[in-house]
Amino acid sequence: MKYYVELIIINKDSVRDPEGETIQKYVIEKYTNNIIETRVGKYIQFKIEANNEEDAKNLIEKIANEGRLYNPIIHKILVRVRRE
Repeated sequence: MKYYVELIIINKDSVRDPEGETIQKYVIEKYTNNIIETRVGKYIQFKIEANNEEDAKNLIEKIANEGRLYNPIIHKILVRVRRE
């Protein structure tokens, strides 16, 4: 089966996000005070073939970890899978 797998890389909650802070201060706050925090990250989308959603997710997690697509000391990853 074919899947789209999204890999989202963002700073951990305990790590400052200067880019997100800048967007919050100079863009968001011009329009509303209802948004409490803005964080910025990286988004990578993969289209892959796998036997099931779990295999698709595991493959992308392996690539992210072993391929050093992020720094696990300061980043966290979110992996979302959907069928084509």
